[in-house]
Amino acid sequence: MGRVIGIDLGTSTSIVAVLDDGKPVPITNDKGEKIIPSVVSFLDPSHVVVGTEAKKRIVIEPKTSVYSSKRLIGRKFFSGEVKKAQMIMPYEIVEGENDSVRVHVGEKDYSLSEIAAFILRDMKKTAEAHLGEEVTQAVITVPAYFNDGQRQATKDAGTIAGLDVLRILNEPTAAALAYGYGKDLNQKVVIYDLGGGTFDVSVLEIGTDVFEVIATAGDTYLGGDDFDDRLIDYFADTFFQQTKIDLRKDKLALQKLKAEAERVKIALSDNLEETAFIEAVATDKSGKPHDLSIPITRNLFANITYDLIQRTFKVCDEALQASNLTVGEIDGVILVGGSTRMPIIQDAVRNYYLKDPKIGIDPDLVVAMGAAIQAESLSSGSAAGSLLLDVTPQSLGVGTAGGLVDVLIARNSSIPTSTTRTFTTSRDNQTSVRIQVYQGESRNSAENEILGEFVLSNLPEAPRGQVKIDVTFDIDTDGIVSVSARDQSSGREEHIKITVSGGLSQAQIEKAREESMQVAV
Repeated sequence: MGRVIGIDLGTSTSIVAVLDDGKPVPITNDKGEKIIPSVVSFLDPSHVVVGTEAKKRIVIEPKTSVYSSKRLIGRKFFSGEVKKAQMIMPYEIVEGENDSVRVHVGEKDYSLSEIAAFILRDMKKTAEAHLGEEVTQAVITVPAYFNDGQRQATKDAGTIAGLDVLRILNEPTAAALAYGYGKDLNQKVVIYDLGGGTFDVSVLEIGTDVFEVIATAGDTYLGGDDFDDRLIDYFADTFFQQTKIDLRKDKLALQKLKAEAERVKIALSDNLEETAFIEAVATDKSGKPHDLSIPITRNLFANITYDLIQRTFKVCDEALQASNLTVGEIDGVILVGGSTRMPIIQDAVRNYYLKDPKIGIDPDLVVAMGAAIQAESLSSGSAAGSLLLDVTPQSLGVGTAGGLVDVLIARNSSIPTSTTRTFTTSRDNQTSVRIQVYQGESRNSAENEILGEFVLSNLPEAPRGQVKIDVTFDIDTDGIVSVSARDQSSGREEHIKITVSGGLSQAQIEKAREESMQVAV
């Protein structure tokens, strides 16, 4: 087996790493960069650019430059998150088959897995240049709170990119692995992971070479992008008050505003005050150009993002309650994700957990480093002593009569796992049953996400309640779900590997892979 790489496929940035001489090392590309913007820009149908060059093109070619696409991967078109993205993204988000989400560029609709695959191909190319050999296998990280469909869509992206994905690894678990690998620690730690587009909190117990997730909670639509958006709103509102010009109606101006908001956010990590400045950002009705020049203090930034920060601690509350631990029983807090560089976040975390967060490892790189450790473990066994025990982030169950859900696997159950429950027919002489699989925490099926459904037919005719059907849920180490149903009397069985509604079939994945290889990256 060749070298296996670890990839942190992020909303804002992506990183590839490998274990060199027993230490995880982020790989630098030919431009001297370790951290690559997760942006794909289409020059034409047969040529895309990825990373920094693509990010520069967002302002000049906004309709053909796709960013923050991880926020859409594995989601349904009618979801609130997709509707929000349609309002603010300059590129075109359209509906695909079976409620899926597609990005329309030029004359083609691309699945989110295909977009992610271009980024993964770039990571693969960077690793091959560093290692001097072909790379065909990888460990890819995802937010702990990603649902089954989002995990499967990420795995599909790896396949399209020409990678055999050996493991889909939760980002907080990867961070804990990087933090504790080889240190013989015995601690209960919290991973506070605020990335560009997602937020996760996981509580882990680190023993001697054992990393056990006790509980996890998250919000898959909360991250640094939202902090940028608050600055964009503040700047646009202030500029309108000054000039009566609405920058939100000018997509080019809006993209310049987004870039400046990100710059100001980063600058406020070092400075107590920063001035946003964009020369000739817009012209008035007479043709006179107007500069945008707006000062903002760190305190003001904290005030306009206060509710976002509090949303993270609502998730922290959930994780602590699920772990049956108090703040006083937590030994350490590890910050993950570039957004945790913000002093307003670090101060808030310090106040909540009553201890200084650990910042010994670069929060941008720690997830990729953990993925590299796990990759080496799977490839050679050199880190095989490190045992990872993860959990499923959301409850899984089947729909029952009356629009209810019967939970078979509760959230925060250790994985891999398998469970079987026996159900009966609800009508006399019923010859088929429809098995509907749900993920979520509500007893009402309509308030959960349906992951998939299938029919078990040709059941023997009998009075209601007489025919017994065993339904089995299996969750593998990637957190991906398989469900089977078996009639006890006849032994007849049906099963499905759950894929998100609108997810790619095996044939579509293979076609996308072939087409992707024709596109220069």
